[in-house]
Amino acid sequence: MTTLPSEPSSSPAGESHHARRLAESFGDDPERYDRTRPRYPAAMVARVIAEAPGRDVLDVGTGTGISARPFTAAGCRVLGVEVDPRMAEFAARQGFDVEVAKFEEWDPAGRDFDAVVSGQSWHWVDPVLGAAKAAQILRPGGRLAVFWNAFAPPADLAQTFGAVYQRLLPGSPFARGPFGGPAMYAGQFTAIGDGMRRTGAFETPEQWEFPWTRRFTRDEWLEQVPTFGGHSQFPPDTLEQLLAGIGSAVDDAGGSFVMNYTTVVITARSKATRGPSHVSR
Repeated sequence: MTTLPSEPSSSPAGESHHARRLAESFGDDPERYDRTRPRYPAAMVARVIAEAPGRDVLDVGTGTGISARPFTAAGCRVLGVEVDPRMAEFAARQGFDVEVAKFEEWDPAGRDFDAVVSGQSWHWVDPVLGAAKAAQILRPGGRLAVFWNAFAPPADLAQTFGAVYQRLLPGSPFARGPFGGPAMYAGQFTAIGDGMRRTGAFETPEQWEFPWTRRFTRDEWLEQVPTFGGHSQFPPDTLEQLLAGIGSAVDDAGGSFVMNYTTVVITARSKATRGPSHVSR
C-alpha cells in the first residue's frame, strides 16, 4: 500500500479530461473493445469490495461493462454511467443497467452508493469535480476506487514497438510507446489523488498495485492495438503500417510474448460524517 504524495502534478496526463474527442473514440468499435481488452484481477475486485461498507456500486465510464462484470459476479448491485451512447448500448445488451451522461453532470436522483469505481476511464473525468461528485453520492465510509491496467512488454519488444511508433508517428505522444508500466502514468495518478484530497471529503488517498501476466499471440495482440486511445483516429494506412511493424516484431520474438500487467488502484475512503464537499485552493 502506498500513500500518494500531496503535491499536485504538473504532468499533462492530469489534463486528459479535456480531450473529449479522444475520450469518445473508444465507441467506434465496442465489440472489438469488449472482446480484446484485458479484464481485472479477482484480488483487486475483492479488495475494493472488502474496503467498502456495502455492495451498492456505481461504475463510472462503464464502457462495454468490462469493469462492471466482476463486481456483479461478486454479488454487487452495479449501476453504470457512460458518456458514449454506443458503449452504453452495448453494455445494456449484455444485461447491465446503464445511464448515459457525463459523470460530472450526471443526476443521481437522490441515490447513494457504498463504492464508486471506474476502470480505465477516470482520466477522462475532471479529477477534482469528479471526486467531489463521488463524495456527494458515497455513503459515510464509502470507497472511491479508480483503476487502470498498466502494461509493459519484455524490454526488447518494448524497444522495438517504440521504434515502430517513432518511425510512423514522430513527435507524437505515441512515439515513446504506450507501454511503460505504472511509472509512465505517475503524474496522472498523483493528479487524481490530489483531486480526491482537494475535496476535503476523503481520507488520505492510497495507491494499490496488483501485478499479473498474460501471454498474447501475434494475432491476439494486433486485435487489441486498435482499441488503444487515439488509435482509431490514425489514418488507415498509418494504422496498417503500425500493425504490420508490431506484428513483425512479435514474429521475430517467436510469435507470442508475455505481457506484464499491473492493475493500479487510486483510492480513498469517504469521511465518516458526510457533509457538502468543497474544493480547496
